[in-house]
Amino acid sequence: MKLDILAIGAHPDDIELGAGGTLAKEIANGKKVGIIDLTHGELGTRGTAETRTVEAENARKILGVSVRINMGFADGFFVNDKEHQMKLIALIRKFQPDIVLCNAFDDRHIDHPKGSSLASDSCFLSGLQKVKTVDDLGKEQGPWRPSKVYHYIQWKNSEPDFVVDVSGYMDKKLEAVFAYKTQFHQQDSKEPITPISSTNFKDSITYRAQDLGRLIGTEYAEGFNVERYVAVKSLYDLI
Repeated sequence: MKLDILAIGAHPDDIELGAGGTLAKEIANGKKVGIIDLTHGELGTRGTAETRTVEAENARKILGVSVRINMGFADGFFVNDKEHQMKLIALIRKFQPDIVLCNAFDDRHIDHPKGSSLASDSCFLSGLQKVKTVDDLGKEQGPWRPSKVYHYIQWKNSEPDFVVDVSGYMDKKLEAVFAYKTQFHQQDSKEPITPISSTNFKDSITYRAQDLGRLIGTEYAEGFNVERYVAVKSLYDLI
């Protein structure tokens, strides 16, 4: 199955928080989207790996994502090395995405920059003919390099290089985010309090999108960082 967009996140819920509105919009526009979660988020204070798996599938259905795969890497301890790269390269070649979305360059959680560099390096290596991988049937895969790699903004309110207008898709984003019931604020929850389970963080998902939207003259937006210049064919491509 060839995908138009492949979103990669260190933990289930990273992608929904960082790019849920963008993915919902692209899916509504007919794009085929897939998600790869690097870990099960098993070190998270709230919930379990099993509950996160169920929540991730519920979020997938809400967004309309075509395929979602969990790599099963060690939460908190995976590294950007050949072993992890080769496993990710095989999936990049399998799905042949034109665009890859991945974790922030720098962030509060140590897995986010690790996931960022792992995804970015794997996208580059995937385009090298002498890097050999095989598919699920043992057949050698050909090289494939996504044409664009973008990094969604996470905990740190980084200055975006570009923003996507997600007006009309914020409700879908929030529904997908809050499919992770164990992770975010629930009035009667007996789970320990964490930085993302506060009402402040829950509200921040909306007001951060509103602020980015305000800056470009729309209702809501999501921000991304780039590894190289963003180019347009015409000044009229800008909104």
